[in-house]
Amino acid sequence: MDFSTGLSYFLMAWSSPYLIFLTAAGTFAGIYIGAIPGLSVTMAVSILISFTFSWDVNDALAVMVGVYIGGVYGGSRTAIMINIPGAPAAIAAGFDGYPLAKLGLAGQAIGISTTVSFIGAIFGVIVLAAGAPLVSELSLLFAPRDYLLLALLGILLIGALSGESLAKGVLAGAFGIMIGSVGLDPVTAQPRLTFGSTNMMGGIHFVAAMIGFFGVSEAMVQLLDLNKKVIKQNVDKIMPSWDVIIKHLPLAARCGIIGVVIGALPGTGGDIAALMAYGHAVKSVKNPSRPFGEGAVEGVIAPESACNAAVGGAYIPMLTLGIPGDAVTAVLIGALYIHGLKPGPMLMIETPHLFWFTVGNLLLAAIFMLVFGLTGIRAFAKMVEMPPALLMPIIIILSVVGTYSIQNSMNDVYWMLGLGVCGYFLKRYGFQIGPVILGCILGPIIDMNFRRAILSVQGSPSGLALDLVSNPITLVLTIATLALLVSQTPQWQRFSERRRAQKAVVKPADR
Repeated sequence: MDFSTGLSYFLMAWSSPYLIFLTAAGTFAGIYIGAIPGLSVTMAVSILISFTFSWDVNDALAVMVGVYIGGVYGGSRTAIMINIPGAPAAIAAGFDGYPLAKLGLAGQAIGISTTVSFIGAIFGVIVLAAGAPLVSELSLLFAPRDYLLLALLGILLIGALSGESLAKGVLAGAFGIMIGSVGLDPVTAQPRLTFGSTNMMGGIHFVAAMIGFFGVSEAMVQLLDLNKKVIKQNVDKIMPSWDVIIKHLPLAARCGIIGVVIGALPGTGGDIAALMAYGHAVKSVKNPSRPFGEGAVEGVIAPESACNAAVGGAYIPMLTLGIPGDAVTAVLIGALYIHGLKPGPMLMIETPHLFWFTVGNLLLAAIFMLVFGLTGIRAFAKMVEMPPALLMPIIIILSVVGTYSIQNSMNDVYWMLGLGVCGYFLKRYGFQIGPVILGCILGPIIDMNFRRAILSVQGSPSGLALDLVSNPITLVLTIATLALLVSQTPQWQRFSERRRAQKAVVKPADR
């Protein structure tokens, strides 16, 4: 595609007043949805799918992109004001943001958070525009065995990084794959996991599963603590000084790179990126404005620039490989399938306008995020004080209505409620929901590509094992998968601890 054609598709997101309005409305709603504890961006986007599946694809994507961008940023507001992150990606922002609020500098902290979030989001969009076409060309070289390994690696990554242990993460991912496998076999049409029930032959709709796991389960968790004390917060000056932004621009750029790289890894996301960026800031900043953990401005800048840059990174594997970068892009993949599109290597060849429209839409949403983020702080301070007893029943009602509208089926509602209860108990026992949803999305990909990989070696398991080291791309993915598994074993962790202890002993001796 030539530059002028790509530019015309890019400007498509800016050419229609209606699309601009949808993006602005989605961004505004996303900021407040992401900011309210108990409301997740993933839950909001999954509910939106059920309401927008009959829309034009550009209209639906415009509002969902706005909610995504706004929601990732919005979680930091409650983290800074009342030390309750609105989203997992905002956990690190509260480490120093809340101490700033206790010093009477909540407005300054929010202003800095908004500005660096905008910088990080723009950086992520630039990398998406420049890097995704290269990744798409590379992905055309992928064989079925490579997609199989990539899907498995995505589940292992999110299992290793987002939970208490790899074993729990893998078990949660396997549970998600099992949910995605219910119904008729796509090749033989034989019933799988239906237990003789005709109602289960149609399978479990992944949107119903997402709404249940993310919406109902979180509502149940929040309803257990109805007597939570409401914290009042005074909001002071909002706009940060240019001196502060320019001084810390190198830190924001470094953490933006961390965010894009982590976001592009299948199955990770802004929460992992934010924590890693915060760790980088602690190690690299020699003279912070205050000690980290006591209100350091650098402790707000680093995680916020990283988690917002991770949005652009998460779109890269989603659009080029058909593999979600995080839980939200997993839902967006479902939205694309519902609208008859197939994210993956052929997307930029068959529907290049979709890619450049998405890039333009992300950039537009980032601008609205900056505008809305620097306004309405006082009104927001009242909104976060809404009691859970009032808010959570509204969420459950919206979940039921949204799930029923998918297929006008009460079976979907029953599954949504049942899986919501299941998600509640998973959270109670330390399991993460992310691997379950990723398993639901990646299960059919694993199933299909495993069959293709077996057929390519005439059904020989030994041939498949040899095939895993027969190609440079396959070899790299095989080594990465094995390395991830080995790094999570108790033996390797004990070995790593011994090495760190030896280094700690040797360093004082050298001095």
